[in-house]
Amino acid sequence: MAFDRNARRAKIKVRVRRKVQGTPERPRLSVYRSNKGIYAQIIDDENGRTLASASSLKDKQANEVAKTEQARIVGQAIAEKAKAAGIASVVFDRNGYLYHGRVKALADAAREGGLQF
Repeated sequence: MAFDRNARRAKIKVRVRRKVQGTPERPRLSVYRSNKGIYAQIIDDENGRTLASASSLKDKQANEVAKTEQARIVGQAIAEKAKAAGIASVVFDRNGYLYHGRVKALADAAREGGLQF
């Protein structure tokens, strides 16, 4: 049987989501990483609502820089939108990705922007 990267990530994602739950007081910051961009959403799982979102595809400045820098820009943007929505503290959901590279850059930028994990 061949190594299936997506199946492995799905397994890890289920394991992570078992522990990570977003509430109205402390919503979940979910990260999705694709080959072209990076996306972040702040989600209230109890009510099933997305409270804020940011992506590198929406930001023209982000499309002109390296992918790690794109992640930093998205992290700063999600932190600003969270402040505007009155959110100070979140639970970080790495979505099955390693906490490394672009995912770590987004998290660090969000922390610098004022979000507490």
